Amino acid sequence: MAKDGEKSGWKEFIWNPRTREFMGRTASSWGLILLFYLVFYIFLAGLFALTMYVMLQTLDDHKPTWQDRLSTPGLMIRPTGEALEIVYSAQNTESWDMYAQALDKFLSPYNNSVQTQKNDECTPDQYFVQEDSGDVKNNPKRSCQFNRTILGDCSGVVDRSYGYETSKPCIIIKLNRVIGMLPGKDGQAPFVTCGAKKYKVGKDQWKEDSDKIGELLYFPPNGTFNLMYYPYYGKKAQVNYSQPLVAVKFLNITVNQDVNIECKINANNIPTGSERDKFAGRVSFKLRINSN
Repeated sequence: MAKDGEKSGWKEFIWNPRTREFMGRTASSWGLILLFYLVFYIFLAGLFALTMYVMLQTLDDHKPTWQDRLSTPGLMIRPTGEALEIVYSAQNTESWDMYAQALDKFLSPYNNSVQTQKNDECTPDQYFVQEDSGDVKNNPKRSCQFNRTILGDCSGVVDRSYGYETSKPCIIIKLNRVIGMLPGKDGQAPFVTCGAKKYKVGKDQWKEDSDKIGELLYFPPNGTFNLMYYPYYGKKAQVNYSQPLVAVKFLNITVNQDVNIECKINANNIPTGSERDKFAGRVSFKLRINSN
């Protein structure tokens, strides 16, 4: 009997034919609740849309309104190898051909014919500033030519192997793009230097491979990033921008041994990167050339 009473109570809660209530509420009560939530969520959606509209009015399609920029931009190399380790045998074409192909692909936008068609010849050793005229945007902005022949022996134009076949490999270095950055003051352009990287061999022991690196050759001369390629205005504002490069050619590096190398950016207004960030203003990699 108790079970029948409970069953009857549940039935009346779901639908009470005497009061015509569904789950304890009449049709008008349910209608008012649904109307309230409908109006409430329409209000929330409208408030969200208004907030997004107001925020979007403050944004520029060509330049970020707010920019949280690192004080020291990063460096990266090409080819990257596997985990920044470039290992090959000069006698085995297959072991270094992938590096040559990677450089070919990376440098193809820098072909002289492409640069002449898309970009301008600029005045070297000074910033190429292109200011907007008040509310009139100077877009798209022009870009300066960086012809791959500037990279000399590392351009791949004459030596298609980029020196890998003769155990004199080339490494291409690029400085990460930062909108509005002026990397150098008083007319002094930033430049790259490469040397032996210190690495730990024991608890309190450090070692470097200074005696293994040998002579280095930089392209352009002194490994400079010319000021005319700055400032960078962004991907949308400067569609044809060609990032300047520096090439380093290792002329007589020790073979059959791991050589740990570190390249750094040097500029009078770029602080030295933190040791905790291995890519801030520097890049480290390992190079090994096997003789067989």
